[in-house]
Amino acid sequence: MIEIVNLSNSNFQFHIKSKSGSTLLESKEYSAKADLETAVLNLDNLQIHRSNFERKTNHEGKFLFNFKDNNGYLIGTSQLYDSEAGMENGIKNLHNRLTEGKES
Repeated sequence: MIEIVNLSNSNFQFHIKSKSGSTLLESKEYSAKADLETAVLNLDNLQIHRSNFERKTNHEGKFLFNFKDNNGYLIGTSQLYDSEAGMENGIKNLHNRLTEGKES
């Protein structure tokens, strides 16, 4: 599920949710709702590869990933995970959410 969010600074963002309702990815911010809607539509055409995921560790030792398009532009950032295995599971869940219904 993709949820559109109006931010307090008049910008927009989308969240990709897991089946259980937790947030897998928060998009970058968009100043125009039309740009956000275009980005959401482009997710359907995105061919997802391992290179779309940039794995990181923050200064507190938590794990996260950035999700990028095929040109390397940031689409969004994950939540923080306590373990690398948790982050990898988040990547797997996001990949599954974005490819649901594409495979026939």
